[in-house]
Amino acid sequence: MKNKNFQLWWQFTLRDIESRHKGSYLGFLWMLISPLLEFAIYTIVFGLIFQGHYGVVETETPAIYALGIFLSLTLFRFVAETLATAPGIIVNQPNLVKKVVFPVQVLPLCSLGSILLRVSVSLVLFLIGFLIWGPGLCVTNLWLPLVMLPVVALSLGLSWFLAALGVFLRDITQITSALSLLILYTSAIFYSEKMVVTKSPLIWSILRFNPLLHTVEDSRRVMLWQLPPQAASLAYAWIFGLAIAYLGYITFRKLRPAFADVI
Repeated sequence: MKNKNFQLWWQFTLRDIESRHKGSYLGFLWMLISPLLEFAIYTIVFGLIFQGHYGVVETETPAIYALGIFLSLTLFRFVAETLATAPGIIVNQPNLVKKVVFPVQVLPLCSLGSILLRVSVSLVLFLIGFLIWGPGLCVTNLWLPLVMLPVVALSLGLSWFLAALGVFLRDITQITSALSLLILYTSAIFYSEKMVVTKSPLIWSILRFNPLLHTVEDSRRVMLWQLPPQAASLAYAWIFGLAIAYLGYITFRKLRPAFADVI
């Protein structure tokens, strides 16, 4: 990214973050409160009421299961917030889009930067909980950045693709809302891959194509179960994420000349 474009990216990223909390009494505290509230609700429902567990290691405790939900939801929120915001990235900035000299491709990157910051706050909260209630530090924890990066590539590709598509298909927001709910329950957030494979091989034959499921599973493996990531799952997540990033950018670049006319 050129220095000028980087400055634009940073400026618009900060503006996006500030606009989300403008006029709010708690302001940036919502970046802490929102993930904690979401975590508390899902932990109570799936952990306490339904007595959920992952069943991967015998030493799993309710605290480990709760941390697993928090980490899994953090990864899911990265994709979910991308799906929620990406369709309106271009249509909500008509004045900028119509400027010939403005690098429109930076706008999806700004939205992604804002999401990345909010997800990073959730990740820090998880790490604090991990140090307090987790199984202890282990060399396998070092795998976490490599496991999580494919989600960034996936979200970047989705941002470019949905931002471009949202210009021509205004109903895309309703579609992505339904898709987000589908991803929530098909990404092994509240259950483990092992449980699906054991109880329903047929369902697993479908769910195994979900790249987020593999990232979620491997992130719990390296942090909570002290196991290395599965090589096939990690490779699949990387290939899928990079492919979506490339296809998303190509789609954005192909449709970009028509943005100003449609808006």
